[in-house]
Amino acid sequence: MGRVVPVRDDLVGLKGYHSPQVDVEVRLNTNESPLPPPEEWLTELSDELRHIDFNRYPDRRVSGLRDALARFHDVEPTHVFCANGSNEVLQCLLLAYGGAGRTAALFEPTYALHRHIASVTATTVVSGWRRPDFRLDLDVVDELLETAQPIITFLCSPNNPTGRAESSDVVEHVLERAPGLVVVDEAYGQFAPCSALDLVRRGGAGSDRLVVVRTFSKTWSMAACRLGYLVAPPDVVDACEAVALPYHLDAVTQAAGRLALRHVGAMETRVATLNEERGRITAVLAELAVETWPSDANFVLFRPLGRGATEVWNDLLASSVLVRDCSTWPGLDGCLRVTVGTAPENDRFLAALRSSLEEKP
Repeated sequence: MGRVVPVRDDLVGLKGYHSPQVDVEVRLNTNESPLPPPEEWLTELSDELRHIDFNRYPDRRVSGLRDALARFHDVEPTHVFCANGSNEVLQCLLLAYGGAGRTAALFEPTYALHRHIASVTATTVVSGWRRPDFRLDLDVVDELLETAQPIITFLCSPNNPTGRAESSDVVEHVLERAPGLVVVDEAYGQFAPCSALDLVRRGGAGSDRLVVVRTFSKTWSMAACRLGYLVAPPDVVDACEAVALPYHLDAVTQAAGRLALRHVGAMETRVATLNEERGRITAVLAELAVETWPSDANFVLFRPLGRGATEVWNDLLASSVLVRDCSTWPGLDGCLRVTVGTAPENDRFLAALRSSLEEKP
């Protein structure tokens, strides 16, 4: 019998990050766009495939996509780094700046992958708690940054899974006090009324340590492509390129992202539609026996009152509606999170939820 080779001591017991993949009619658990990309984009991508040299490696520098993103965000291409989803972007940042003897700071509850990827890269994680309304407590922020002196401070804006975006004043406050990089994860940034990208373009104090991470998975309706990027100072981009695997971003994904940027108007229309539906969901939830929190993203966090979250989750599943059960996550006792879907999907969710809440305990 062969000998079992142990993993690193600090990874013993670590579990992968997974979302339940259940066969349902209404899938509202992973914050994907419920709307497909424009047909014009699909046609353009199909045409582009005929011109890709599949026997050759892709452009390692991702030049065409970086140039297009730079124009879109009004920055230079040297400020853009692209990777396989925003999670690989985060991984490259932590490979380059984290590691043994270094610390990353975050504020719970927040996106679980920040802690998970930091742990995988042997980066020490320190955390502070948000206020009961899930806003940042700046006194807690100041104390944690002063004590821990993190090399990376994560801000998730809008915060997943709680939904609120951070104002420019809050981001600037953190920049003034953080000794290292401030990484603003804007996976849902297009749904929010403000963006840290404004601070990047404006420059000023701390902008040389500001990193903004985005993804094509949500508003661009391209979750299947696994494409993310950051906008940051050139030295951060260089560091990420140094730790990324060679030819890590395939030619099809590069083309898909570059072509998507021709359809900004369609993306903005999708965002407006989903924001309108978010408002409708929130208004109906206010009439039901649930606690909710304001959201600037394409999802809403809520807590059923008088009935357990797992019971409600199972009731919804029985109606072929899948939402995210967050009730065991740190600081989210009894909470569920619903992605904003199409109007018919949202109707199905609200009807199933109303039925569940009317069930006798």
